[in-house]
Amino acid sequence: MSQHLLELSGVHTHIGAYHILHGVDLTVPRGQLTILLGRNGAGKTTTLRTIMGLWHASQGSINFDGKNITAAETPAIAGLDIAYVPENMGIFSDLTVKENMLLAARSAKRAQQMDTKRLEWIFLLFPAVEKFWNHPAGKLSGGQKQMLAVARAIVEPRKLLIVDEPSKGLAPAIINNMIDAFGQLKQTGTTILLVEQNISFAKRLGDHVAVMDNGRVVHAGSMKELADNEDLQHSLLGLAI
Repeated sequence: MSQHLLELSGVHTHIGAYHILHGVDLTVPRGQLTILLGRNGAGKTTTLRTIMGLWHASQGSINFDGKNITAAETPAIAGLDIAYVPENMGIFSDLTVKENMLLAARSAKRAQQMDTKRLEWIFLLFPAVEKFWNHPAGKLSGGQKQMLAVARAIVEPRKLLIVDEPSKGLAPAIINNMIDAFGQLKQTGTTILLVEQNISFAKRLGDHVAVMDNGRVVHAGSMKELADNEDLQHSLLGLAI
């Protein structure tokens, strides 16, 4: 078994006439939390969407758990126990919180069939999910919607959790709640890939880091190595973290 759950090799992605990814090489180690960093427009979100089959790679390969998923469609990729939380969260505003959760619980047809112990654990991570269980999801605050989006992604155990900027626009208290939640997920052995701009968030959670620029991964290594090396930070990101 490879130590890497997910591997991208030489991945190019075109969106219409635009060539966005220019040969992305990325590895996501099993059981670790990998942070994808980079300036705006570097190709981070496109990388996630290409992994999920929302956009297809025009060149290169994507392998997940020993399977080539380069040309697979999104439902088939999700069926491999990959959960994806997009930047816009993808919440169904007209449905209740419970109904949003039930949609993601593929093994349950009714709320009563969802895993009670797992729900109790999720409620401890995200109390707002329990508090607003029967409320329309569209009435939640931005932070509460983000909690619901992550809770929905983990309502059943997943091999890989992919999240695009989970701390974006959140208050510090909610960011701390997110950090605690992802920390607990790491302890369960879940492999996590995060795009994140909040450097404090990245430093506190990341095991592995990949930095993107101009549609390529220009650096990969341990998060601690990057966090301890200001010269490297400046050269890769133009700032010190």
